[in-house]
Amino acid sequence: MKGQNKLFFAIIIALVLGVIIGGVVHTQFPENTESFSKNIKLLGTIFIRLVQMIIAPLVFTTLVVGIAKMGDTAMIGRVGGKAMLWFITASLVSLMLGLVLVNWLEPGHVTKLPIQDANSAKEILDNSKGFSLEDFVKHVVPKSVFEAFATNEVLQIVLFSIMFGTALSHLGDEYSKPVIKFLDVCAHAILKMVGYIMWFAPLGVLGAIAAVVATNGFEIFKVYAIYLRDFFFALGILWLILCIVGYLILGNRLFELLRRIKEPLLIAFSTTSSEAVFPKLVTELERFGCNNRIVSFILPLGYSFNLDGSMMYMTFASIFIAQIYGIDMTVGQQITMLLVLMLTSKGIAGVPRASLVIIVATCSMFGIPPEGIALILPIDHFCDMGRSMTNVLGNALATSAVSKWEGQLDNHGGEL
Repeated sequence: MKGQNKLFFAIIIALVLGVIIGGVVHTQFPENTESFSKNIKLLGTIFIRLVQMIIAPLVFTTLVVGIAKMGDTAMIGRVGGKAMLWFITASLVSLMLGLVLVNWLEPGHVTKLPIQDANSAKEILDNSKGFSLEDFVKHVVPKSVFEAFATNEVLQIVLFSIMFGTALSHLGDEYSKPVIKFLDVCAHAILKMVGYIMWFAPLGVLGAIAAVVATNGFEIFKVYAIYLRDFFFALGILWLILCIVGYLILGNRLFELLRRIKEPLLIAFSTTSSEAVFPKLVTELERFGCNNRIVSFILPLGYSFNLDGSMMYMTFASIFIAQIYGIDMTVGQQITMLLVLMLTSKGIAGVPRASLVIIVATCSMFGIPPEGIALILPIDHFCDMGRSMTNVLGNALATSAVSKWEGQLDNHGGEL
């Protein structure tokens, strides 16, 4: 645990230094802000790319080995069914919570924001125009497994891996054993690489935070204080619900789980990327005692179907934009919006800034000006910090809960 604590404190120090350095550049050297942000952001970019480098092979090897070792197709279906039950329930709760709280708190009615130029949202508006059932299918079914690997399309890799692992499990040991052994060794080698890459996390955190603060300064917190306050209050309620459910299932071991995943949570918060902590989360959940076959099966699925923080943000932000424009939506319309978001948000994990793309597409359907996304773009980074961290918590709890339900949660003191 000593190494873990060192990394945790190094990330905290980097977070504070990033805010200070970014603040100094913004206030003292405003003429250098753009070049500074561009250069310091490279630290965060390097860290994210190092992690992205190992996501596809890690998902493939761990998932194939996990399914092939399960052998029992009925067990795969049972575990998958329990996981999907959790995912759907958690998504509905998150969406409903965002809907209830944004109507109660009404941040759009009390906040006077300047109507911004829609050009700032041009990229997101362009992305959303092409969103359709066809795009959903394309994000789920790969036309080439090599393309899926090259573009880190997690859901496509998951689909191929499930089919490949199931096929392996139905071959005789004579054929499947050497392949499974090879992929198992590859998976452990990649997990070893995770340890090396995570020591670059503090620099990545420093670069990401310093760039944002240098560009926007501290004023952005004042301008959007009410929106940020209400959103993070809503996130706090969601965390409370998730932790209560986690405690009912895991008991006192919930606190051990939270200690285990403190670094992934902090990295996700700092880098606004739940993808960046995927390899580390795999390692920590196995150390916590989750069955490695269940971890390798559920966690990749969770990254596409179980994004609790992003779910809540979608209803919260959509109704917020409606409030800003003075559009009153009936309860029926809001429930319909919730169901639309529930369906359209699945399987688009590979879309850049996926939450915003879905919000724009949904606003267009309900007569809310999609250009309103420009209103929340300046603080989306800070909201993304909270929702990324919540996504990590939700997936850790889902994996632990299913392991417990399957009787596959060990208490082995932290060894892989």
